[in-house]
Amino acid sequence: MEKRFKIWVYKEGELPVLHGGPVNNIYSVEGQFLDEIERGKSHFIARHPDEAHAFLLPLSVAYIMHYIYKPRATFSRHQLQTLVTDYVRVIADKYTHWNRTNGADHFSISCHDWGPDISRANPELFKYFIRALCNANTSEGFQPQRDVSVPEIFLHVGKLGLPREGAQPPSKRPILAFFAGGAHGRIRKVLLKRWKDKDDEIQVHEYVTQRKKNNNLYFKLMGQSKFCLCPSGHEVASPRVVTAIQLGCVPVIISDNYSLPFSDVLDWSKFSVNIPSEKIQEIKTILKGISHKRYLTMQRRVIQAQRHFTLNRPAKPYDMIHMILHSIWLRRLNHRMP
Repeated sequence: MEKRFKIWVYKEGELPVLHGGPVNNIYSVEGQFLDEIERGKSHFIARHPDEAHAFLLPLSVAYIMHYIYKPRATFSRHQLQTLVTDYVRVIADKYTHWNRTNGADHFSISCHDWGPDISRANPELFKYFIRALCNANTSEGFQPQRDVSVPEIFLHVGKLGLPREGAQPPSKRPILAFFAGGAHGRIRKVLLKRWKDKDDEIQVHEYVTQRKKNNNLYFKLMGQSKFCLCPSGHEVASPRVVTAIQLGCVPVIISDNYSLPFSDVLDWSKFSVNIPSEKIQEIKTILKGISHKRYLTMQRRVIQAQRHFTLNRPAKPYDMIHMILHSIWLRRLNHRMP
């Protein structure tokens, strides 16, 4: 892929809803990826569309929501779907590439919760279109064979990740499991009801806001935990998964129907724990049942996996952007053209 894969980015459209996206906060992957491909002098860029293996629609659902729906007076997806459909029709009328494959070698990237909705109004038009989504929910139409699951991350202004100085070695992680967050969605409500402030080993809190000398206590506690609970909120993805990995904490995925990122090449069972939502009551029993030897092996593999969940600018081989590109490359190779 490094030597061969070429992407054409359509030039049509203007900022703010096209050719840019948020590079900070919870939707940052969306903007960081677009900025890297379009303005980062990436060697994956094709000089001419005829050289391209894949075609990027440079739209940002997060920016569409911010600029088109602001102030948001409706939760209707109609404006979003109309804008994207009209854009596809523009490029399909101007170029031969979409019509040649019915969009099977075209893709977009979105971390906004509404990302999956762009194709639902016209499923026939987007039947083969590759969607790179943070909201990779198989119960809502995400297709792992066609679509790409993208890690969700939270980037502070001017930062590309978290400082790892607070990540402790296994011998200095006294907390068995940790979670702090709001009661967003069914799974978190169940988790908080069962475990909130009830157990010294399974430390579940609604919020942790204390700061000492600019060190966020939340990240400090994750760095002192063996396992980090990563329950779904309103949507299946959570930035806690990447945060846990970056801080050397074994992620515990508590989610239903979540297609985990990079599963084509990463065996998540080797460096994470999956607990179905119906077994939230059994979290302590399950984690206590993991031997110390197995935990050490999993934690070592978390450290090995960190480079795949690290954002670099410019992008580097095996980092997050390259892993997203690799996932798109695989689907482009494996998908049968209609």
